Amino acid sequence: MNTPRFTLIGGPTVLIEYSGFRLLTDPTFDEPGDYKLPHVTLTKTTRPALSLADIGPVDAVLLSHDQHADNLDNAGREFLGKAPRVFTTAVGAKRLGGSAEGLRPWQSATLTKPDGRSIEITAAPARHGPAGIEPLAGDVIGFMLSVKNRETGPVYVTGDTVWYDGVAEVARRFRAGIVVLFAGSAQTRGPFHLTMDTNDAIETAQAFPDAVIVPVHTDGWAHFKQSGDDLQKAFNALGFGARLRLLQPGVATPVAPLH
Repeated sequence: MNTPRFTLIGGPTVLIEYSGFRLLTDPTFDEPGDYKLPHVTLTKTTRPALSLADIGPVDAVLLSHDQHADNLDNAGREFLGKAPRVFTTAVGAKRLGGSAEGLRPWQSATLTKPDGRSIEITAAPARHGPAGIEPLAGDVIGFMLSVKNRETGPVYVTGDTVWYDGVAEVARRFRAGIVVLFAGSAQTRGPFHLTMDTNDAIETAQAFPDAVIVPVHTDGWAHFKQSGDDLQKAFNALGFGARLRLLQPGVATPVAPLH
């Protein structure tokens, strides 16, 4: 069995090695510092666990959105120019240009190796906060990764989203074996969260009952309000803590599906 491997770089940045492909989510490689956005300042508190040189070449970047520095920082933007393919939102691709390819929810693209191996990448809907946040937060997508050989099962990368009908629809359409869940209960604009909190993570785990849950986006930024330990305690309390896989930064971790 070709077991997928996940290496947490920090925040939402993960190297996914799946079915012979190397995919990088939301690249953030800057050192700690402040990023002034129009209505808020984001503070990065930890350096990346690995450098871009450590990462090496990738087959594609999975960029949930380009408008926030905690998902795409300065070094990450430079890296996009070196990536052979970058998948992101339709409006984000227009802003970024270069190798960026825009996908709308449920649109798919295919990556193919010279030896004929291929992987299908399908854009999943995402909402970056409560209902009504869209004009402020902008477009975001997640990604479903699948191969014809279903031995390893699809991998779902949520992107920055909360639990809502769009994520529930992903669960209805796909039976993911692994869910890379952007958590952290990010808060910047008010008394509400912009990424999944523990309750959202529990809802997602229940919607994907056969999936291993791999939380990311829980460390490295001041506006992340809940940690991986918070998720572990919540999952343990409900009796399915064994389904959670916390990643150690910088360590390539094999994650086998439950079945």
